[in-house]
Amino acid sequence: MTLKELKELIDLFTSRDSIEELEIEKSGVRLKVRRQSRQVVHEVSSFPVLTKPAPNPAPEAPPAAAVVIPSEDLFLVKAPIVGTFYKAANPSSPPFVNVGDFVEKGTVLCIVEAMKLMNEIESEVAGQVTAAFVENGQPVEFGEKLFAIKRS
Repeated sequence: MTLKELKELIDLFTSRDSIEELEIEKSGVRLKVRRQSRQVVHEVSSFPVLTKPAPNPAPEAPPAAAVVIPSEDLFLVKAPIVGTFYKAANPSSPPFVNVGDFVEKGTVLCIVEAMKLMNEIESEVAGQVTAAFVENGQPVEFGEKLFAIKRS
């Protein structure tokens, strides 16, 4: 199952209120998604699941780059899978994009490593990268904001 197929299934599942549970098995990989109390729980059997550490009780101010004013021209790039965020192909390479860069549709923005697979995350719109919400090497959850792009 490709990343695109998986993303389409999850988008379809999360856009419908009437679907409560979805289970798919293909090529030895089993994906089970269940919705409970308006929350979506994702399970993948026989693979490790990365989780974020518990948040500190004292709230911290968000980084300056994370302050984004919502607008119709702003597109949020979200993590399509759980994994580890990388801003470059390897530690000695320059980042794929920086805040302020202009990108075209299909431009690689970052990599999310999941289950030892490197998944390139591409821009779905053309525009200027206005914010980066995740640091290099940080674990990300499904649906977590990665970048904000102001459409051109």
